Amino acid sequence: MAENTSEPLPYGRQWISEEDIDAVTKVLRGDWLTQGPTVEKFEQCLAEYCGAKYAVAVNSATSGLHIAALAAGVTKGDVGITSPITFVASSNSVVYCGGTPKFADIDPTTANISIKKLEEVCEKNPPKVIIPVDFTGQPADLPEVYRIAQKYGATVIEDAAHSIGASYFDDGVEYKAGSCVHADMAVLSFHPVKIVTTGEGGAVLTNDENLYQKLSDLRTHGITKNAERLTRNDGGWYYEQQSLGLNYRITDFQSALGLSQMRRLDEFVARRRELVELYKKQFADMSKDVKLLTESEGKKSSYHLLIAMICGGMDRRRKIFDYLQENNIRVQVHYIPVHFQPFYQEHFGVKEGDFPNAESFYSSCISLPMFPAMEDADVERVAKTMRAALEKYEI
Repeated sequence: MAENTSEPLPYGRQWISEEDIDAVTKVLRGDWLTQGPTVEKFEQCLAEYCGAKYAVAVNSATSGLHIAALAAGVTKGDVGITSPITFVASSNSVVYCGGTPKFADIDPTTANISIKKLEEVCEKNPPKVIIPVDFTGQPADLPEVYRIAQKYGATVIEDAAHSIGASYFDDGVEYKAGSCVHADMAVLSFHPVKIVTTGEGGAVLTNDENLYQKLSDLRTHGITKNAERLTRNDGGWYYEQQSLGLNYRITDFQSALGLSQMRRLDEFVARRRELVELYKKQFADMSKDVKLLTESEGKKSSYHLLIAMICGGMDRRRKIFDYLQENNIRVQVHYIPVHFQPFYQEHFGVKEGDFPNAESFYSSCISLPMFPAMEDADVERVAKTMRAALEKYEI
């Protein structure tokens, strides 16, 4: 094969503007680098956009999931249920607290957690927390998850790492991902490949003032300076550690980047949705070989990811994946099922064969390039390369 000289096209990439750079440098020239006023402004922006009362910004979505599980009271022996098709942080957050992770298989039409399977797992393992994942940017069936959680007295932590800017409908009313109308807390991610970025970073949203206070304390060593909560007060310098927290703080300059990016959030999502429509047109002639995983009725995805399901089995998917990589289409696979991971097999007794829908999904999925700075021609290039791969590895 001739050497491929085209520029690599990644599956995801941040889009940093001059305005973003100016916002960050303005903070760098100021008095605060961390724990300053820009963090609070960023939190207010997030809460207002998503429709939640409170936001606590942290240094990663993993940190957000951890303190959300802690705030929910997860401890040794408690069960937390999530999807096997997610990044390991979703279930790790339960393990960090000493809890026991359980998994409910996915709905093959959405790759989100199956409500039927969730009910079955809850019946056998009454949960302390349920962590539905808004996979690819499409919200999980949050009203149904919340209904099940209320039956068992469980806390719902929406893993909204993919879905800022997305929404869903319930009884004709539109709710934004992260609104916490059908969840107790929601966790956002600001990794560079996500919808908006702070470099690294995350946030926890909630409408519950008590949870907000816990989350705020847990982010900063369990320390408070709130005079109304102190057991004594030796002066203006005085603080108290009232719980065992962590150092999960985000910086002011990261928050400045996040604030600037939030101004373009709707633009980012609109462009992602335009790209999906272009992909649909470009892939229409490949429908017998490739199925695109798109939003279902009643959902408006922010399309952090666009998944192509390759027909013909795992071996064909691997050959096509390798062909695309060799031709500088830097596709990815999201995700390796969590129950395939040696750590989970060793410590929690899960094994291959436990979640057939997740395993079937994994055997065929490829994440296509999807980021708002893509050109229309990039979609054509992906489609052209995919056609060549399918022809080379015909069923």
